[in-house]
Amino acid sequence: MIPNIQTLLADARKRLAASCDSPQLDAELLLAHVIGKDRSYFYTWPEHVPQRRLVLHFEDLLDRRLRGEPVAHILGEREFWSLRLMVTADTLIPRPETELLVEQALKLTEHTKPSSILDLGTGSGALALALALELPDTQITATDLSEAALAIARKNAHRHGLINIRFAQGDWYAALEEDESFDLIVSNPPYISEHDPHLDNEDLRHEPYQALASGPEGLDAIRHILDDLHAHLSAGGWLLMEHGYDQGEKVQKLFRHAGLLDVSCQKDLEGRDRITLGRKGSD
Repeated sequence: MIPNIQTLLADARKRLAASCDSPQLDAELLLAHVIGKDRSYFYTWPEHVPQRRLVLHFEDLLDRRLRGEPVAHILGEREFWSLRLMVTADTLIPRPETELLVEQALKLTEHTKPSSILDLGTGSGALALALALELPDTQITATDLSEAALAIARKNAHRHGLINIRFAQGDWYAALEEDESFDLIVSNPPYISEHDPHLDNEDLRHEPYQALASGPEGLDAIRHILDDLHAHLSAGGWLLMEHGYDQGEKVQKLFRHAGLLDVSCQKDLEGRDRITLGRKGSD
């Protein structure tokens, strides 16, 4: 006998509970993908019995999740800032907390629209695409060392018809011309300590190591970005950077040491330090 939606989800939730933090959500996302419906459908039609082939497909996807593969990789996409973005093992999976970077960037540009924004280490293009969507008259430049990641970012831009973005391959600023400068620079760099046991987490093991870890303190990439910042940040321009929840004080100190003004740290929805920003003084 083929189980109905309610039974399928209840069974999947129990099986996932021991190995993931969000068993109900994961089960619903996988089943919604299989049957081609929004998750709200499950609450309206819990007694609906899917076709046998769909149930078998759901079981296959559930097995992949139980083996530790992230839901975003199984589905091939993740939503960020209302944009459905293609993701693969070549890109970091966009996290909800990174939307805070977009929110802060838009607050800073509320009255004075920037003519140019740089997204360093764009990965799937999440930050660059969200800013391009909200600021259609601003030219966005997105860089990444990984050509494979840039290929995904380009596809995401094409999928959403965002034409005010250019992509450049290279290690941080090495992707740019020497005289290029920007009104705003944003980045979600790798910031996990290379010794952090969380890197062995089931989900993180499936993401690119170079997009996660950055030296013994997790601060190497942040230091590198700050070292060459003034050559590419316009006078009066802002730098916004995501970092670990326990790195707020250290990153603010690094920002001030780099000569940035009005340095502050913004907390995420769980009250943890998440974004540090600072302004370059006038020349």
